[in-house]
Amino acid sequence: MRALKVVKRTGEVVGFDSDRIRNAIVRAVAALGTEVPDASLDQIVDDITDEVDNRFNEFYPNVENIQDIVEKHLVRQGLYEIAKAYILYRAERQKVRLEAKRRAIESARLGKLTVKRDDGRTVLFNVKYVHDAVLAAAEALGSMPGIDVPDVDPVVREVVNNVYDEIPTGRISQAMVMAAAAFIERDPAYSYLAARLLLRKLYRDHLRRSLHGEELESAYRGAFVEVLRSGVEAGLYNPKLLEFDLERITAHLRPERDELFHYLGIQTLSERYLMRKDDRILELPQHFWMRVAMGLAINEPEPEQRALEFYELLSQLRYVASTPTLFHSGTQHPQLSSCYLTTIDDDLKHIFKSLGDNSQLSKWSGGIGNDWSNIRATGSPIKTTNVESQGVIPFLKIANDVTMAINRSGKRRGATCAYLETWHLDIEDFLDLRKNTGDERRRTHDMNTSNWIPDLFMKRVLEDGEWTLFSPDEVPDLHHIYGRRFEERYIEYEARAKRGEMTLWKTVSAVQLWRKMLTMLFETGHPWITFKDACNVRSPQDHVGVIHSSNLCTEITLNTSAEETAVCNLGSVNLARHFTADGMDREMLASTVRTAIRMLDNVIDINFYPTQEARNSNLKHRPIGLGVMGFQDALFKLNVPFSSQRALELADETQEVISYYAILASSELAAEREPYPSYQGSKWDRGIFPLDTLDLLEEERGVPVEISRAQRMDWEPVRDHVRQHGMRNSNTMAVAPTATISNISGCFPCIEPIYKNIYVKANISGEFTIVNSYLVEDLKVLGLWDEEMLDKLKYYDGNISQIQEIPDDLKEKYREAFEIDPVWCLKLTAARGKWIDQSQSHNVFIKGVSGKKLHDTYVAAWRFGLKTTYYLRSLGATQIEKSTLDASKYGYTQKREYAATAASPPAAVPATAPAAAVPAAAEAPSPAVPAATPSSGTPSSGTPSAGTPSAGVGRRSAPSLMPSAPDSGPQGGGQEAPRSGAKKPEPQLCRIDDPECEACQ
Repeated sequence: MRALKVVKRTGEVVGFDSDRIRNAIVRAVAALGTEVPDASLDQIVDDITDEVDNRFNEFYPNVENIQDIVEKHLVRQGLYEIAKAYILYRAERQKVRLEAKRRAIESARLGKLTVKRDDGRTVLFNVKYVHDAVLAAAEALGSMPGIDVPDVDPVVREVVNNVYDEIPTGRISQAMVMAAAAFIERDPAYSYLAARLLLRKLYRDHLRRSLHGEELESAYRGAFVEVLRSGVEAGLYNPKLLEFDLERITAHLRPERDELFHYLGIQTLSERYLMRKDDRILELPQHFWMRVAMGLAINEPEPEQRALEFYELLSQLRYVASTPTLFHSGTQHPQLSSCYLTTIDDDLKHIFKSLGDNSQLSKWSGGIGNDWSNIRATGSPIKTTNVESQGVIPFLKIANDVTMAINRSGKRRGATCAYLETWHLDIEDFLDLRKNTGDERRRTHDMNTSNWIPDLFMKRVLEDGEWTLFSPDEVPDLHHIYGRRFEERYIEYEARAKRGEMTLWKTVSAVQLWRKMLTMLFETGHPWITFKDACNVRSPQDHVGVIHSSNLCTEITLNTSAEETAVCNLGSVNLARHFTADGMDREMLASTVRTAIRMLDNVIDINFYPTQEARNSNLKHRPIGLGVMGFQDALFKLNVPFSSQRALELADETQEVISYYAILASSELAAEREPYPSYQGSKWDRGIFPLDTLDLLEEERGVPVEISRAQRMDWEPVRDHVRQHGMRNSNTMAVAPTATISNISGCFPCIEPIYKNIYVKANISGEFTIVNSYLVEDLKVLGLWDEEMLDKLKYYDGNISQIQEIPDDLKEKYREAFEIDPVWCLKLTAARGKWIDQSQSHNVFIKGVSGKKLHDTYVAAWRFGLKTTYYLRSLGATQIEKSTLDASKYGYTQKREYAATAASPPAAVPATAPAAAVPAAAEAPSPAVPAATPSSGTPSSGTPSAGTPSAGVGRRSAPSLMPSAPDSGPQGGGQEAPRSGAKKPEPQLCRIDDPECEACQ
């Protein structure tokens, strides 16, 4: 077991000590005059320790998190009286701490508190020191456009509230940061204040003294050479970094660009990305960006010039590389790639080789997509041993455990997605893999799953036809063909089966199987819905293989085989930096895209490859995936609602510009360096661009692809350049989730609408509330932003549609994800997708529980020609009663509800479509899907987090999929308020990252 850490209330990180839990339980029950049996106590402590180890991979738990877990396990063991005693024990300890804090505040007021300095001396605590430091940081914000200088007095008071006698100097600096973060909900300016205070602490810790102005800039630049030398000596950095013209490089560092970070950005960067040596941060933020840039320029003919070009993009947050690239660029082991896709053959030796490959790929931070469709089904004969196969499920269980055993780069949990094609005889068992009931030997709670669906299946669903399941050993070519060829061959196999010429097969209703797919998707968030034919027909590489699956996050569509493990190298353009209220800066965007493509292409040659199959594939095809983030920011800046026609046009227009310059840049690199080895015969070589492939897909399907083919730019120069010089990369674009790097960049993730207008972020320093800064600024202009408006925003969980004072145009502009028609969101993704040669991670947001709506949404995705979809995020019937807001002052007397109530009738569906009845009671959420009934401390993002049940505890109960019933639809209507005297709201918790998809960020 890894060394577990816990964050104390002071912010200090210490080792996890299970004996403290044991002693606390013993002390708590002492008043009961009884004892906990040693065996029971041992089991409880072991269970608690295991949960802490499994849950907290992305940030450390704090003391309150641990105590919540203790309470849960006491209840789970049926020790209700002991649980009650423990709760009372916690309350009593809290009283003691509050009294100690009161005394400390009084001591501070009287000048009696002391501080331990770094040199060991003890001095009196000086409130003026805190006030002056916070005030200096606040006044510095005055030079930032659109940022008001925040009031520092509440921050200073909060710092004083949290100091204690003999507090170390460093703890005071941390207390200042945490105090400022506590006020972020009041005004976005406090986010920048907290960031400045954290930077101040980083500078002091790194440079060993407090510096300002030109002196700070000089020391900052001067420290970089020592950073590189120290990193090389420690075996962390590539020694080639010291061969650069360091004087030139250092002169171009821009320390002032640290001021671009808001609090969450610099906090995330400092916690997880800045290189450490002996548990001490080795580099400062601009050192980090330059080190990454130098690592990506290390093989360039003019490395200094290119490093500075790359640094300009990274340090201005115009483009941010994926997490593996940020982790490892310029290091001794530059594993810079994000995603790996493998195909597993129906051979025991290859199965276990593939599992071994998974472990190596996960070790070096890769997210994995495994194609398992070749594995013969349960009951098929194994000739060498004369026994029947157990099918694919037992091997998936092993793959799940391999995933959990690997901690990627020591920083992230391993993450894998298994794909199975819809005709596989084990498909029904595959759909059950994430269920929380049944034989645990046939469950994979920690691995993602995805359906690989051929077009013929969707046609059978729509016509209410039959669907035949086969074992791959009897239909060995089905998985390797697509389109009309697949359809013809599949029908031929069906005829053979009916003639009795096949051993294992099964006929099912296509609609019933589709219903089960959607039921499991709603219940567990898996398997995801992805479309085989759209991926293959539109692939530029149809001449050299077949796409057998997507990747961990469903945005990569590359060929795989036993000899080739597909690899993709990712990074994202930050649209928030390329849009102003006046529109898109096309010149800047074109420049960013061209440089980003060069950086991504460099990754391929610099990269450390964990397996030979990965190296073979990447060097042969040279695929890259340039994505986007901050689309919602662009809309907010332009004052454009997500659900408007203008947003659809912007999605189309923006991606066309990116596609234009991405393809042109790759072709320019081909002219400079040479085309990728497998270029000849590709769609590029045949003059077929992504836009052209929509007609090909429509032709193969025999069903219209309902997307406009309109274009705004003159593409002939790009087509002509490709004809003359070819392409450097087989694939150039893919839109990944970007959750973590968008936090760093200060923008909204990838292509998604805003999830909530108010939410809670959790990191190593604790939890803090964030309000949509664009909304706050608009409300300020109208004179509507005050503490009462903040309370109302909390009360309605960020949904502003019920706040009467807010004008209708702002209500439309700031609709949250669940308030936007999911089919409309698919239209935006489809408009974007016509320009993209790979795919997009598209989360589906659905409010309410309607099988018809699920059916219509995913059928629309297919009709629009989407290649893949990602998580289903669903919001069920009711919302929690608030816990800390005095709602009575607004005259609220009843508990409010969202959408359909739990008593609503089930939804109606045509005979060819599934329908869902509203669950009678919703349980806690699965890690993949937000709960139907969120509760205090439950993550709205769908990932486990502080104070929430672990992955295996309390998943959502499945909806009942009914063949017919009147469709109630969303009830809409008003939201009723909590009872008089209800407590203050708890904004829903959202982790700073998602461990299940972060490989693509």
